[in-house]
Amino acid sequence: MEEQLEALRRLIAQNKHIVFFGGAGVSTESGISDFRSEDGLYRQHYDVPPEVLLSHSYFIKHPKAFFHFYRDKMLVLDAQPNCAHLALAKLESKRKLSAVVTQNIDGLHQKAGSSTVYELHGSIWRNYCMNCGRFYPVKAIIDSTDIPYCSCGGIIKPDVVLYEEALDEQVVRAAVDAIRKADLLIIGGTSLAVYPAAGLIRYYQGEQLVMINRSPTPADSEATLLINSSIGEVFKNISEE
Repeated sequence: MEEQLEALRRLIAQNKHIVFFGGAGVSTESGISDFRSEDGLYRQHYDVPPEVLLSHSYFIKHPKAFFHFYRDKMLVLDAQPNCAHLALAKLESKRKLSAVVTQNIDGLHQKAGSSTVYELHGSIWRNYCMNCGRFYPVKAIIDSTDIPYCSCGGIIKPDVVLYEEALDEQVVRAAVDAIRKADLLIIGGTSLAVYPAAGLIRYYQGEQLVMINRSPTPADSEATLLINSSIGEVFKNISEE
């Protein structure tokens, strides 16, 4: 393990345009449940499967049930950044890290201090009226009972990408541009099973690819450096004192 950590330190030292692509595994160490792990939402028992509860069609047909689940399981507002979030923010402050591309919606990268963050699946911290477009803070969701409504009468929808919805084109273009220009791509905490987000890594044109994940991924065979370990532990060990 120490040999792998030293190799990662060297790669970070040698490159100036690093991009980090991360998934749910980056946030599980902050106490936020993922979907596919042993303790994830997909393994829990609900009358309606989570992937249906979090779909666009279910939101439209059953907004009251959607918001009950969303408030209960998706709004983890007191979570704090872990070693991975903090280390990435530190790399950005040193102008080593160009961008974070994340599949997470928790805002922990920004809370840690990162400023260039492309949130492929949106953010729980932003919400908007489906009728007039007015934006609301997350407090509007928390303080409402059942369905949150705008002053104009429209439903306030979380600015997150639900199943059956497309990714934001502007965010995708910016993320692709960052990945394409990177000289080192670090992928961590993701099974690379969620598309189309996972497909963005194919735009990487560099020669050095680092994979950090507890379990195997489809990109492991392409990795210059493969570390099967906790991403928080890896970044904790490579960070400078």
